[in-house]
Amino acid sequence: MSIVVTGATGHLGRHVVEQLLEKVPAEQITAVVRDEAKAAGFAARGVRVAVADYNTPGSFDNLFTSGDKVLLISGNEFDKGRVRQHTVVIDAAKAAGVALLAYTSAPGALTAALADDHRATEEVLLASGLPYSLLRNGWYHENYTENLAPVLEHDAVVQAAGDGRISSASRADYAAAAVAVLTGEGHENTTYELGGDEAWSFAEYAAELSRRTGREIAYRPVSTEALTGILAGAGLPAPLAAILAGVDASIEKGELVVSSGDLSRLTGRPTTPLAEAVAAALEA
Repeated sequence: MSIVVTGATGHLGRHVVEQLLEKVPAEQITAVVRDEAKAAGFAARGVRVAVADYNTPGSFDNLFTSGDKVLLISGNEFDKGRVRQHTVVIDAAKAAGVALLAYTSAPGALTAALADDHRATEEVLLASGLPYSLLRNGWYHENYTENLAPVLEHDAVVQAAGDGRISSASRADYAAAAVAVLTGEGHENTTYELGGDEAWSFAEYAAELSRRTGREIAYRPVSTEALTGILAGAGLPAPLAAILAGVDASIEKGELVVSSGDLSRLTGRPTTPLAEAVAAALEA
């Protein structure tokens, strides 16, 4: 029996594996990756590394064993049919008879196009009959704090979210929730709405950046169309730019405010404050 993490060398996956290593013996962890070299550090610590690709169904043959607990981290290849990719993993897990498949989904209230693949994947997972746990992750602090260069260059936070608020948390927080589910008991057939303890607005985010930098950083709300153009102009493919701008429209409607408290309950601690993430990003 193993705890299997797909996308194990991605931004979230690395946090999950690192935190699993604090909870269970390394030999009980399987890191599923596309590039074995990127997992060399995990292998050196005793983690089993398996090479598989969501786009190659055969690569998942015999990867899982009966009794495994699997974390399916959603793919980020928006142009390659994410539901089909996720179904490859779900089918392989069902064939093996795994004990639990946890999936990193999106908040249930989110109506933006970004959520479409997640809702469809949830339907496939529920129809499979596998014991499941839906980890409906809210937005990450890092979606903003890892992209501070243009903000600092122009002294402006430019978004299309109006006065909307966001219950974001750190990747490490969401990873801790996944680890709690993978190492705990009684999480079969559950749905968790995960988000930060404190919601914030972009005006507050700009104010925190101003306080930390000693500069006057303003929040400049724009239309969804304008943000789509800005993102495309920065090099994002037009379809992806439209998807991300659509999330801002959902933020304005309050769809990324998560008030369940599930994240801090699962982890047993408060979520990481936005101010702490901002401070860490500015120091990096």
